[in-house]
Amino acid sequence: MLSYQHIYHAGNLADVHKHALLACALDYMTRKPKPLSYLETHSGRGLYHLDAAEAVKTGEAEAGIGAVVDWFGADHPYAKALSKVRDQHGAAAYPGSPVLAASLLRREDRLHLAELHPRECEALHEAMFMSGAKVYQQDGFEMAQAVCPPTPRRGLMLIDPSYEIKTDYATIPACIAKLNRKWNVGVIALWYPILTEGSHVPMIDALLARNLPDTLRHEVRFPPARDGHRMVGSGMFFVNAPFGLEDECKRLDQLFAAL
Repeated sequence: MLSYQHIYHAGNLADVHKHALLACALDYMTRKPKPLSYLETHSGRGLYHLDAAEAVKTGEAEAGIGAVVDWFGADHPYAKALSKVRDQHGAAAYPGSPVLAASLLRREDRLHLAELHPRECEALHEAMFMSGAKVYQQDGFEMAQAVCPPTPRRGLMLIDPSYEIKTDYATIPACIAKLNRKWNVGVIALWYPILTEGSHVPMIDALLARNLPDTLRHEVRFPPARDGHRMVGSGMFFVNAPFGLEDECKRLDQLFAAL
């Protein structure tokens, strides 16, 4: 349960997909002059360095953001976040979701971030020190249920587990439905891997059967990172999807299809 280290995968094509949509969602939500809450259930360490031995070993970042950075013009919110983080931390820095969100949010917004792994949580505290985020060394699903509905009530939650715990696929639909009942105005964004065996399919079918409000599902495919690698795509499922996100989905469809 505590073995997953995202540094091996930071900046890969799944991160590109997830972070591009997350950045667009937050960009839209921060256009209104009302504060919001950002919650994340599986935060990782928040900030990564793509020249670290672990990242270099897999080559996933090189085949990910390293190969497709020109997909995102300077005005794209993902590019803005990446540029801001690299200006502060160096050209090899890469923002995990918490740092990406913090770079796009405003002083009046609030962040609640959970990470169960002790060393990753310690690094998360360090990465988020200046952001005012509340960091929890706690199971992310428990944090989400405890904090919801947050203050401010406007906001977005990212659910982004590693899925090393195979029961996550079965428990997530009920968890999201409960969160939506408690926090009916909240945007809930779920990331999931697309594996060769299709483990995500029953989970998505169960989510669709819940008749959740304003859902948006987006999936992209890409070549495996190396021979035998089981992840061949990335998916995002939104509840109360922000306006205009479908346009970015269509743009990403074309870009990923050309890989």
